[in-house]
This record gives sequence, C-alpha cells and structure tokens, in this order.
Amino acid sequence: MSTFVGIDLVHIPSFGEQLDRPGTRFIDVFHPVELRRALTKPNRVEHLAGCWAAKEAFVKAWSQTLYGQPPVETEMIWNEICVEQDQWGRVRLRQDFIDTSVEISISHDGDYATAVCLVELGS
Repeated sequence: MSTFVGIDLVHIPSFGEQLDRPGTRFIDVFHPVELRRALTKPNRVEHLAGCWAAKEAFVKAWSQTLYGQPPVETEMIWNEICVEQDQWGRVRLRQDFIDTSVEISISHDGDYATAVCLVELGS
C-alpha cells in the first residue's frame, strides 16, 4: 500500500475577492451541492475556501500517484469533485477520477482555510 499526501492553504480574504470579481468563472469550480450548502453557512466565503483547499489538496495527492507522468490538472473538471458534509460537520470527498481510498480534513483559523488529503493506492 502506498500513501500520498496533499495539503493546501487558502487566504480567505483574497479568495473572497476572486469569488466576487465580476465575470469570474472561479465559482464554476464548485459542485452544486457545495454551493447550496455554502448558502446555509454564516460565512459563505470561508466555507467555500475550505472546499477549495480540499480540492487542491486532493489534486496534489493524486498528482503524486502519477509521478513522472503529465500533471492531472490539465484534465480536471473541478466541479466533479465534491466536498460532502454530514449533519455533524464531518467531511468526505466524492470524486470519480480514481478508484481508491481518499481521506480529507479541513480546518479554519482566522484568515486561513487549510486542508490535508491522503490518497492510498494498493501495491
């Protein structure tokens, strides 16, 4: 079994500026479920920043599984990656790109959101 790690850090105020920019296509990176859930949160931007950090962390971990091959970002359809949340706030990442174990953790502190992702592949 091989484990690959990805991590990402998002500056929430800068992220919010990108989201609010007229004509931005950045909002298109989110799954409809993520966007609907964000509307129920006290701070929509902070919530989406955590989702974005999780997606970036996943792509970094997944890219490590392909070391020596072209990067996966060129093939990404970002809104097909969905950060799901249960009623207690625990998160998981739903994606159909690779058939493997994917674990994520998201945290917020002040102006920052961060996420860590583990991808495990059998040997």
